[in-house]
Amino acid sequence: MAIIEPLRKDIDNPSDIKKHSASVRVWHWLNLLIISGSLLTVLLNSTLLDVKGNTSYVQQQLQKSGVSVTPGQAKSVAHGLEDKVWGIHIYFGYALVAILLFRLIAEIFQPRKQKFFSSLNSAYQTYRRHSKKSNLALHDLTVKALYLIFYLLLIIMGVTGLSMAFDQELGISKGTSHSIKEFHGFCMYLILIFIGVHIAGVLLAERKENKGIVSDMINGGKTSYGN
Repeated sequence: MAIIEPLRKDIDNPSDIKKHSASVRVWHWLNLLIISGSLLTVLLNSTLLDVKGNTSYVQQQLQKSGVSVTPGQAKSVAHGLEDKVWGIHIYFGYALVAILLFRLIAEIFQPRKQKFFSSLNSAYQTYRRHSKKSNLALHDLTVKALYLIFYLLLIIMGVTGLSMAFDQELGISKGTSHSIKEFHGFCMYLILIFIGVHIAGVLLAERKENKGIVSDMINGGKTSYGN
């Protein structure tokens, strides 16, 4: 499990604490809220508002009120409730795309050593410089690679989500849209795995020598990199 723990300090300069810019911190916490909200809508529609389970429930409740409806009519009501939650899910998707664009734009104005690809390249060069024998260097490179995969997954989620939201405008067929939906859902599970790994790594790091990672993501850390 140690390989998933993020590093708080620079490998070559142990006295330096890695600093997070204000834009990255804002993006990080907004991203957490938006992804949590999006996942909550998926959870609601797959449990409490599941169409199959709610169809009979709607029919039974209406019959108790003296209203007789067919299974098809009850299913339409259940679908309507589900669609309302999916509507909220779509808005969360728009918000996710918006803050992803914010993150990409903010990256342009980051100090050089805080730019993601510069940090990734630095981790790779450090790994090579230590003759590929440093577990700490491998650790840092692995964590950076996981973050890269996470960013790519967010981009894929945004693109596939927009494709589904505007399938008619884009001329996407129902069959293709269904395939996109399945791929979108698959990527969601990968993001869930990353979130689980990320949280586990942070908790482990907080209990060891890298204590302070969460507070650094709130206040930015104490040491700034130069440009």
